[in-house]
Parts: sequence; C-alpha cells; structure tokens
Amino acid sequence: MKIVILDEYLVCRGNLDFEALRQFGEVVSYPTTARGEAAERIGDAEAVFLNRVVIDREVLSRCPNLHFIGITATGYNMIDLEAAGEFGVTVCNVPAYSTEAVAQLTFALLLEIACGVSALSAHVHAGNWRSPLDPFVAEHRSFELCGKTMGIVGMGDIGYRVAQLANAFGMDVLGYRRHPDRSLERENLHFCDLDDLLERSDVVSVHCPLTSETRGLIGERELARMKDGAVLLNTSRGPVLNEAAVAAALDSGKLYAAGLDVLSSEPPKEDNPLARHPRCVVTPHVAWTPRETRARLIGVCVENLRCFLEGRPQNVVNQKA
Repeated sequence: MKIVILDEYLVCRGNLDFEALRQFGEVVSYPTTARGEAAERIGDAEAVFLNRVVIDREVLSRCPNLHFIGITATGYNMIDLEAAGEFGVTVCNVPAYSTEAVAQLTFALLLEIACGVSALSAHVHAGNWRSPLDPFVAEHRSFELCGKTMGIVGMGDIGYRVAQLANAFGMDVLGYRRHPDRSLERENLHFCDLDDLLERSDVVSVHCPLTSETRGLIGERELARMKDGAVLLNTSRGPVLNEAAVAAALDSGKLYAAGLDVLSSEPPKEDNPLARHPRCVVTPHVAWTPRETRARLIGVCVENLRCFLEGRPQNVVNQKA
C-alpha cells in the first residue's frame, strides 16, 4: 500500500522516524504540508498520517483511494469526521500517550507562576544580585500551593494525573466532567458542577478536548464566577478559552496569572491578546514533545495501522458509513 505522512517533522524532530511503517508498503513523507497541498500530496494513497493538517470534505472527495487516517496526536478536531465516515475512511487517534508529559508541563506552568523561577534566575545571571537587601528579591511575589484548591475541567487521563500531582503538593482537587467517575473520589478529590468548581478553586486547569460544546467554554461569564486573583491554566486546546475575555480578566486583576501551552492560532497572530501578555506564561504547544512521549506516539500509530489492516481497528474516533 501507499502511505503518506503530511507533517513528519512535528513528531520526529530529527531524532525519531517512521521507518516501521515501511513494513506495510511505500512511505512518502513531507516535513510540513500547507492546507492547500493536502489533497495533491495524498493523491492515490490508501493511508495518511498527520498531526495538524486539516482534512475536510473537499480533501476527502479528491482522494478516492484513501481508507485510513492516522492522527499523530490525541485531538482530532482537524478532521471532518462526518465526511470521513461518508467516504468510508477510518480515523484513528492516539489516546493517553502524553498523559505524563502534559501533566508535567501543567505543573511547570503553575510552579513558574507560583515561584517566578525564570525571573529570579535571569536576575542572578545578569549580575544584579549584589546585596542581601536586593529590592528586586525582596519584592518578588510567590505563593504556596499547599492548602490551595485546584479545579480540573476535564477529568480524563490527563486531568486525573494532574489531580494526583496536585494532591501530592497538598492541594485539594475539584473535578468536572460530563459523566463523573465517583470511584475516583477520595478525601481530597471530589466531583462537582462547573460553576461550583469555578467559584471554589484557586487554580483552574483545563484538560478537555476541543468540540463544538467546549469551544469558548471559559468565557466572560465563567471568568466572572472565579475567585478574585485565581490562576488559569490551559494545556488542552486554545479555542476552549475566550482569549479576549481572559486578557480582560488579567488586565483587571480578576485573574492573577494564566499559564498556557496552547493558543487559538499557532503560531499566534500579531494581535493575539495573550501571547505577549505580561501576566501570562506561554509555551509553544510543547507539552507532548519529550522524546519518550513522541516515541510512544509513533509506536501506537504503527499499531493503529497494523490493526486496521488486520480487520480489527483500534482507537477509532469516527464511525464509517
């Protein structure tokens, strides 16, 4: 069979590869693919792998041999699943591969906000720490996590791992999901509705997928319900937040700070209100990128195609027509 990889560099980054796919046939790989190039590059291929390239109805209509789309990620909002089903294309993602890495970066963002390590380190590196009475050090703001409450919006695998880390730091956890798993509850972890979570949490961390229901989930109304001086974290998808509303909450002091690994458009446009906000810690969508994490991702991608070819597809996110 012919297999096309549309944006290999995002996953491989020069230190990994998709060589294992060659056991199934010819592999044609592109480092990156612009949106208008997808259909031509897929051509007569039967399988395609992609990370962020949009595959819509128009692309699918131009690729009649395509039967399998392998997403080299967990999120699948870039694929028109309804159209894929109508064209008889199976779409498979890779769930849970990045749980540890995303939870780790979530706390890296929170600890940077709580401790301000980068600013203190820059101060020392610049040769400015010259006195035990240094006013920059004396006036530096920090706070303890122990005793605070973290609200987790989206208590799937990643959200639950973040909850465990929060508990280890001495934080209480409130979780929100559409179908709560009460078996996960314990003394310092409880489920509640979203409004209750927002009102009671010192830190709100977002870990839900981007869907039509979650787009703009945290907006002006939700921010108004949060505690004054709360911290907002997002390592899910940028459009889950109403970025203009978040910027306004930062400007007013309603939010103490925000920590983000994702934005509504990536890389951000010049007018993005959060990318350069002084009270916002932003990383360039890197939570999933440790080498171990990406190697795990590639392994599952290969198995997804193998299982599909053997007639027992796994990790399917759409229903074929």
